[in-house]
Amino acid sequence: MNSSSGRSSQALSLFGLLLLVIMNFIQVNGFTPSPAPAEGPTSDGTALDQGIACFLMLAALAITYLMH
Repeated sequence: MNSSSGRSSQALSLFGLLLLVIMNFIQVNGFTPSPAPAEGPTSDGTALDQGIACFLMLAALAITYLMH
């Protein structure tokens, strides 16, 4: 196995591990939407925004790790 293949394998493993830890953290700490009020929208979109931000941070971390 050459070093390039080994590095990408390590990066992929690290990325997967971080994703699992973050997903577990989100589920354990109760980032669930609260019950919707009787009137108005059912969600204000903050959970979706949090998910997108989390994904973008992981992508940036993976890209940074691969660049070094």
